[in-house]
Amino acid sequence: MMDIAVIGSNMVDLVSYIERMPKEGETLEAPDFEIGCGGKGANQAVAAAKMGSDVMMVTKVGDDLFADNTIANFKKHGIDTEYVVKVPGTSSGVAPIFVDKESKNSILIIKGANKQLAPEDVDAAAEKIKKCSVIVLQLEVPLETVYRAIDFGNEWNIPVILNPAPASKELDFQYVCKSDYFIPNESELEILTDMPVTTESEIAAAASSLVQKGLKNVIVTMGSRGAMWVTNEAVHVVPSYPVKAIDTTGAGDAFIGCFSHGLVKHGDVLEAMRKASAFAALSVTKRGSQASYPNEDELQPFLLSNV
Repeated sequence: MMDIAVIGSNMVDLVSYIERMPKEGETLEAPDFEIGCGGKGANQAVAAAKMGSDVMMVTKVGDDLFADNTIANFKKHGIDTEYVVKVPGTSSGVAPIFVDKESKNSILIIKGANKQLAPEDVDAAAEKIKKCSVIVLQLEVPLETVYRAIDFGNEWNIPVILNPAPASKELDFQYVCKSDYFIPNESELEILTDMPVTTESEIAAAASSLVQKGLKNVIVTMGSRGAMWVTNEAVHVVPSYPVKAIDTTGAGDAFIGCFSHGLVKHGDVLEAMRKASAFAALSVTKRGSQASYPNEDELQPFLLSNV
């Protein structure tokens, strides 16, 4: 019996730490560079696994030098890789990331093999996905694959968490409304609703507009302001935890992975959000995405010190 099926992307993070972005035609020296394992799907899978969930990953890698490292990284974290498939003649997904001195990041993604994750790959993994308690999805793979995974969850009564990242105007809300938890960040919420998200009241209004379309639960990650859960009945805000941020890469994925773990373990949404907020806050105090994620033993002292 598995806890969580993550169906989605993996990337190799190529992280440049910069003072500022160069202007057109300008060459600058960057202070530091790192290579790490990333991708929204893989990040969320690793975050859940580090919290103790049994996780399977459905994804595709290329046949380049990055592929074996990505698979080995999944295995190192105890993630089931039976449906991590190599695609001949294709590059793995890569993400050049630029992190400035204020810890803000800008990210490019080259999807590579992720573009070839197909609805048929969901069906191929069906027998194992059926045994999972939650399906977690993002948008770095083809939308038709995301839609098939949502339908699969509905067919087998498995709750679906959809992270609409990167945000796409092409997203079909007939499918979106079949998901159980829709978790955008502020900028994704703004893109999807065409509404302002500067204040908490504006965020609540934008999230409520999605609930009015038929979504059951909208959870907005708001960075240092915490997270907001909006339903037909209420609006709840879970505050963040004050930390000195070094690198915010993968913080949203950290939240979603930890939240997924909590949802499976006890089903208390607010408690899962509180722990996920702490997990995400602790993650930004270190460099990288997956490399910055704490485990349960590291998270507990942080939670106790912030009661």
